[in-house]
Amino acid sequence: MFLLSTPLDLEIVESAARTEFTLNSGQALHFSLQHRSILDEPLSSWSQTEIADHSSDTVEGWQTWSQLHQNYQGPWKELVAHSGRVLQALTYFPTGAIVAAPTTSLPESVGGDRNWDYRFTWVRDASFTLEALWVAACPDEALKFFNFLAEAALTQVRKGADLQIMFGIRGEHDLTERTLPQMCGWRDSSPVRIGNGAWNQRQLDVYGELMGAVFLLRQHLNDLDELTREFLVSVVDAAASRWQQKDQGIWEIRGEPRHFLYSKLMCWVALDRGIQMAELLQAADSVSSWRQTREEIRGAILSQGWSQKVGSFSQAFGTDDLDASSLMIPIVGFLPADDARVLSTIDATVAHLTDQHGLVFRYVAQDGLSGKEGSFLLCTFWLAQAQAMSGQLDRAKETFAKAIGFANDVGLLSEEILPDTKELLGNFPQAFSHIGLVNAAWAIFQRENGASEDDHDITTRTSTMAQ
Repeated sequence: MFLLSTPLDLEIVESAARTEFTLNSGQALHFSLQHRSILDEPLSSWSQTEIADHSSDTVEGWQTWSQLHQNYQGPWKELVAHSGRVLQALTYFPTGAIVAAPTTSLPESVGGDRNWDYRFTWVRDASFTLEALWVAACPDEALKFFNFLAEAALTQVRKGADLQIMFGIRGEHDLTERTLPQMCGWRDSSPVRIGNGAWNQRQLDVYGELMGAVFLLRQHLNDLDELTREFLVSVVDAAASRWQQKDQGIWEIRGEPRHFLYSKLMCWVALDRGIQMAELLQAADSVSSWRQTREEIRGAILSQGWSQKVGSFSQAFGTDDLDASSLMIPIVGFLPADDARVLSTIDATVAHLTDQHGLVFRYVAQDGLSGKEGSFLLCTFWLAQAQAMSGQLDRAKETFAKAIGFANDVGLLSEEILPDTKELLGNFPQAFSHIGLVNAAWAIFQRENGASEDDHDITTRTSTMAQ
């Protein structure tokens, strides 16, 4: 139930409330829209003074938070700070969960059916989100987000089940998807969906993303309880035992499972970070077997994930299809950013996966869905990040500038851009796009200041950032 507070008379037409009014210079008119569930207390309307007071309190609260929690001093300072505020705004404070976007069913193509509900938290986003939070905000938010993920996933992995890829903001596990046929959707883009059918997909990359998140926070996790340590060891063991299996991949392909390269890469990350944190996890006895499996994965990626035909790492083993997620190879430290294969992959991405504006598509191969999608801002920021790490600073800045040029008038980024019309597409604002902005800006800042490309120590980076 909603309650709209306004001093104006409204005309109600179907589901829309309409009115017209004129304001002269210096005048103000306030509106408030309140929501309550069946279990909440009844709502009461607010006066103009009450709405103005609540608005002032909100502005003061955000200004205070920004002053206390944000100290980034690198390039694009205002954009990075603003993206940090966006991530904070996308956070459900009681649990620390961060939604991918606050909307559902805003389409990836106008009039199409690539319409998804993004009002959930993806494990996939974990390490990228934590890094961005640390740069653009402060450790408190990062730790709270990690604690939410660990608590939500704890029982599943300890019972031997696959780690679920996403959760509700209160830790809900069942996110069954259904459609609302009575709703036509934005610009007749149907169906309108509630829930997300990807919730029970197998995506093996989540093990690496979770362990990557733990690794970023390792210096603040010295008091891990036994239950959490056992859980994290189980995550590494799961990656070790399942990396050879097929899955749906990072992009949640709704076709047949495949041997996606990114999934193998992130299983490598899970083992690599587990080995480096063996003392913290009290898992010294597992290190030898973890190392052996890590090398097996590495060998498989280098031999089966490289396409000689296109001169690039591919989307899946044994194919020549390109995928922007291959840009993560240097970002996670699998290969040095100046490795010839990484440089060739960067060049192939620019040559074959970009639109006329220089923005990057996730992939162009068939994915089992009808219609087409736009270019991805996150993937464009990945390109800028990889270019910066490889020493191509001018190209990185150019790529970054192209991506941020699509922010709207209040600095918000969508998920995708329609190449022909430059329209913002997808659920909005998109956390992943703002995360990509922060991490790419930070990579450019690091490279300009001579930081090592494989510097994964987020505490060191934070102290450098604030100087």
